[in-house]
This record gives sequence, structure tokens and C-alpha cells, in this order.
Amino acid sequence: MIKVTDIAREKIIELRKKEGKTDNHNIRVAVQGGGCSGLMYDLEFDAEIREKDEVFEDKGVKILVDRKSLLYLLGTTLDFSDGLNGKGFQFINPNASRTCGCGESFSV
Repeated sequence: MIKVTDIAREKIIELRKKEGKTDNHNIRVAVQGGGCSGLMYDLEFDAEIREKDEVFEDKGVKILVDRKSLLYLLGTTLDFSDGLNGKGFQFINPNASRTCGCGESFSV
């Protein structure tokens, strides 16, 4: 399961409208190789639900995750911060043993 904080939900709705996306555009979360810690998060809008996707819904937000990425993301919470330490989406991932300073990459 992947969860979404209230502030992340609000930001997703705001960005979807700003980018001209419809309510059919869900959030796709994936893990790719790269970044300073070995793995990095990928986050985008996607209207297509693929055959091998797992679909989660929290607070009215549908989250699409491919099965390969799901192994790294189970139990993760998607948050948003606009504080002094940086602005953007943050992943609170209990599976990460180490994260980089920017929070965009991790290792397990």
C-alpha cells in the first residue's frame, strides 16, 4: 500500500489542473536505477493503467505502480514540503536504508 498525505493530495490536484490534466490522470510512481544513492524515484501523471500495474487509492488519489517498483515502495507515504529545506514531493519510505540529501534517491 502507498499512502498520500493531505498536503500531497492538495498539491497533486493543483498540479493536475495547472497542467491541464483530467481526473483520469493518475499518479504513477516508479523506481529507477540512478541517483547518488543507487535508486531514484520517478513521479508523473498517467492516464493509462497497464496490465502489470498495481493500483492503490488513498484520499481519492489513484496511484499506479509497476510490480517491479512495488517491491521498493510498499509502505511508502508520498508527502509534499515547501519549507526552507526544499520544495517538492518527498517519499517517506520505510524500505530505504539510506537516502541522499535531496531525498530523490535511496538505497535498500
